[in-house]
Amino acid sequence: MKFTDGFWRIRDGVQISYATEVRDVRAESKRFTSYASTKQVTRRGDTLNAPLVTVDCFSPAEGVVGVRVTHHAGKRHPGPDYALAADAGGAGEVRRDGAVTELTSGPLTLRLDADGGFGLTFLDADGRQLTRADAKSTAYATTAEGTHHMLSRLSLGVGEHVYGLGERFTPFVKNGQTVDVWQADGGTSSEQAYKNVPFYLSSRGYGVFVNHPGAVSFEVGSESVGQVQFSVEDQTLEYYVIAGPTPKDVLGRYTALTGRPALPPAWSFGLWLSTSFTTSYDEATVTSFVDGMADRGIPLSVFHFDCFWMREYQWCDFRWDPEVFPDPEGMLARLRNKGLRVSVWINPYIAQKSPLFDEAAALGHLVRRSDGDVWQWDLWQAGMGLVDFTSPDARAWYQGKLKALLDQGVDCFKTDFGERIPTDVVWHDGSDPERMHNYYTHLYNRTVFELLEKERGQGEAVVFARSATAGGQQYPVHWGGDCWSSFEAMAESLRGGLSLSLSGFGFWSHDIGGFEGTPDPEVFKRWLAFGLLSSHSRLHGSTSYRVPWEFGDEAVDVARQFTLLKHRLMPYLYGAAAEAHRKGVPVMRPMILEFPADPACRPLDRQYMLGPDLLVAPVFGADGDVEVYLPQGIWTHLLSGERVTGPCWRTERHGYDSLPLYVREGAVLPLAGDDSRADGDWLDAPVLLVHPSGASDYAAEVTVPDTAGLPAATFHVRRDGDALRVTASGTDRPFTVRVPGGAEASGSGEVSVPVS
Repeated sequence: MKFTDGFWRIRDGVQISYATEVRDVRAESKRFTSYASTKQVTRRGDTLNAPLVTVDCFSPAEGVVGVRVTHHAGKRHPGPDYALAADAGGAGEVRRDGAVTELTSGPLTLRLDADGGFGLTFLDADGRQLTRADAKSTAYATTAEGTHHMLSRLSLGVGEHVYGLGERFTPFVKNGQTVDVWQADGGTSSEQAYKNVPFYLSSRGYGVFVNHPGAVSFEVGSESVGQVQFSVEDQTLEYYVIAGPTPKDVLGRYTALTGRPALPPAWSFGLWLSTSFTTSYDEATVTSFVDGMADRGIPLSVFHFDCFWMREYQWCDFRWDPEVFPDPEGMLARLRNKGLRVSVWINPYIAQKSPLFDEAAALGHLVRRSDGDVWQWDLWQAGMGLVDFTSPDARAWYQGKLKALLDQGVDCFKTDFGERIPTDVVWHDGSDPERMHNYYTHLYNRTVFELLEKERGQGEAVVFARSATAGGQQYPVHWGGDCWSSFEAMAESLRGGLSLSLSGFGFWSHDIGGFEGTPDPEVFKRWLAFGLLSSHSRLHGSTSYRVPWEFGDEAVDVARQFTLLKHRLMPYLYGAAAEAHRKGVPVMRPMILEFPADPACRPLDRQYMLGPDLLVAPVFGADGDVEVYLPQGIWTHLLSGERVTGPCWRTERHGYDSLPLYVREGAVLPLAGDDSRADGDWLDAPVLLVHPSGASDYAAEVTVPDTAGLPAATFHVRRDGDALRVTASGTDRPFTVRVPGGAEASGSGEVSVPVS
């Protein structure tokens, strides 16, 4: 929200009171509180009839400093709140030297100098300024409408870039944008977002998390071009500055605070095929799709039933349409016998025609208005109500309906919707409706995910979620929502995914070919390569099928090639997935995450790193032309073997069976010997693609995980003159070592291969 009219004036009807002068500092061993007047105090009378802003400074965890700015502290606080993992008793250490008070937590220091006016400076371990809240940067504002807002502004350095704030489809670098953190069902072609996260990451090596689950308005170099402003309609504003120094360090600390992603099961990384949304289908249709994929040599891992597995006007009643699916248990068993897992679509809404509506209303499980009426409307489903996930009984009731489906043979759920949450309602636990609007989806996805973990076991739970907020990364996977079937939508989907990855989310997917409309074969084939080089891969549409043969024989070949390639990459990809689970580093990584010191990487949003060592640049045009930037080092094209020395920009032309897919110098890429499934035996004749650096002392190692993400075997690589020696620990099974140029050798225990 903008409060000023240009640089000099305040907007009509707005009054701003800035923290101006430090009047007192009360310090403890691990925290301090500053009291700032909103005007200069030159005599005792100036302390009367004047506000005082309270600024609490503390550290919830190493490398994280929190600032809580309060005007009136007596406002009722009904919640909800983000669940944060803070150190018991707090972290950090306070030091005072004259007018200067410092709070240091790990590599991060917050400095308050009481001389010269109120201001907060954040410093890194070397004493370098990361950002600063200068004069007129900490304030509260009132409007002519009577609303009260708390706001803070943090400085932007010259050339500093800002990223994140959720899955946003607007430009990847957020500088110059107004970003309102407010869940909306707006597709992928607008400034609205399904996944709003009040966290941004700076190219200067720090992050900022605004600890407020409701509406947060960010002005990213847009109201004041040298500052990021964030504001809430409240009496208190709390934010955390999170140290680096690298973007990975920032994400590690942020996800330690808000929650690390669970590790999805290995089978979920294979290809998902959907019925699509409003298409006509029954078991015969599903069988024809599944058998058609098998006949064409395209391995399939998951089959998904979208909305119309249930009866029309009755979403959700969690019952198969008996006229279309008269034998759901038998059908699910038949799909299981074909080696498939099954996903079904759900949402948190109960239509009035559903038999569950009266049941849920009578039990008090639906959200109500202040007069006691059940909240209802006709958008999406006629007369639908909203499950009140703030009620433990409602959560248990909802889980009971899903458990019946799991008992039938369903494996996972697509948790759609959860964005259009009303604010004119009363919640069971008394939550503030404005704060619950964004937070609702967190309760929804958690309810479903926890049931899956309970029934299927830890490591076997996966959802396909559309909406999320901070902390939602704990319940993967998330997909990019409703996009058009065009190259432009393909590019905006990637922007959204990269933005989400810099917001703490480790796993992300999208609808291959686009959702709305029917893609041209050219779009579909290019999107196949992109989709199968994403963390998760799903064929899904709206009014038309997405089976590859609908788009020609070449599309079938492309689907087969890249599905088999992904299966071969699974030891590498699941290693990256395990890293996301342990450290919070996403599988799909914007270039800045791996190359933060390379200025050319900072704005790149049409290419990414898949794990630490694979560079992917999707092709966004039918002619096959694509621009790709390769950072410093020697890069080897995984499919052609071409070697390129960076840093350089290249314009390449690729057929539908290729795209820029480069392996980083020094990498050891483990490939599965069996490409028939995603969750195979990765130590059955694996191939190690070694891309050594030119250094005479080159050494590297790679760990192949098991399907629980634990180390199964580690391969140690070192240069020995004109040869590479690879030794294995944890396994005595045979493996093959291959180097650029084609030289390879096989054996067990230790293998030596010549290298130029």
